[in-house]
Amino acid sequence: MKDKTILFPGSFNPMHMGHLALANYVCECMDEVKELWFMVSPHNPLKEQNHLLPDELRKAWVESAIAGYPRFGLSLVEDTLPRPSYTLHTIRALKQSHPERSFVLLVGTDNLEQLPRWYGISDLLAEIEIWVYPRPGYSGEVPAELNHLAHGIQLIDAPMMEISSSFVRESLRKDRVIPYFLPATISEELFEQVVSWLKRG
Repeated sequence: MKDKTILFPGSFNPMHMGHLALANYVCECMDEVKELWFMVSPHNPLKEQNHLLPDELRKAWVESAIAGYPRFGLSLVEDTLPRPSYTLHTIRALKQSHPERSFVLLVGTDNLEQLPRWYGISDLLAEIEIWVYPRPGYSGEVPAELNHLAHGIQLIDAPMMEISSSFVRESLRKDRVIPYFLPATISEELFEQVVSWLKRG
């Protein structure tokens, strides 16, 4: 059996220690996991973009945040695909370019409730296993519409991290000192660029 490459998509707006702690847990505590690739979503068809940091800032922040842990990577595959970006297309592109890898998609219980609305969800679950981590306020129950596909969905017992990117953005706008919420590897220059953008918004 191939070792698993976990795909962790998200807006990472911006990435914080909750994202990194969860990814660290998955790499170290779940069986047969070789590595985890973060995927910075350029556009989520189900979400508004009003408060979304520019793509290049979010990608630079993630790249800086994951420095020093060799099992983390950053996939830019979605940059090569047409917009809007759909997970099914992303997975198929990755499987075509990396046939030697066994991919698993990592999503939160907040996304689990929305899975029936995802583009081509039946085809997606035929292509890839989905692991679901707990998020505050969500039950973790597989939607009834997907019961016939539930064998492809696994709930994982990861620690629940109650840090939100919206809290981080608000704190940075207000010049709060929150070093223990943010990756220590973020450069001062990048930090100032993000804060400047947030304050303009």
